[in-house]
Amino acid sequence: MTASADCQLIGRWLIVEADLWDRSYLDLCGPAIVTIGEDGHGEIAFGAVQAGLDLGYSPSMVFLTWAGFDEMDEVTGDGSAELLDGGSIQITFAYHNDDEAVLKPKRAPSSTACFCNGPRPAASPILLMRPL
Repeated sequence: MTASADCQLIGRWLIVEADLWDRSYLDLCGPAIVTIGEDGHGEIAFGAVQAGLDLGYSPSMVFLTWAGFDEMDEVTGDGSAELLDGGSIQITFAYHNDDEAVLKPKRAPSSTACFCNGPRPAASPILLMRPL
């Protein structure tokens, strides 16, 4: 594998589709997102899942192992993200000894932003509003 600097998948991606879950589940606790960092680490959050990623790179693919929580239960797994024609990616996301899903992200408008050290954005701006 080459250094992460050669990898075209580094950045922030919004998960817009999955083969196992509908869009309302993906955005259950906030925007469904995956961040692929250039330092060997990243994060993924969708539905009730929040996990950290350990990454290995090639120019058009990222291999990952992950650990985190799904509905407050500890979960782990592995997978990969592959660059497709047209610049989109496809993620194979497998739970250890359980389901395997195919996630389809698109690059976030600002792929340099990261929620690695802060909270995920609110699911809806309405939650932030006070009654008059």
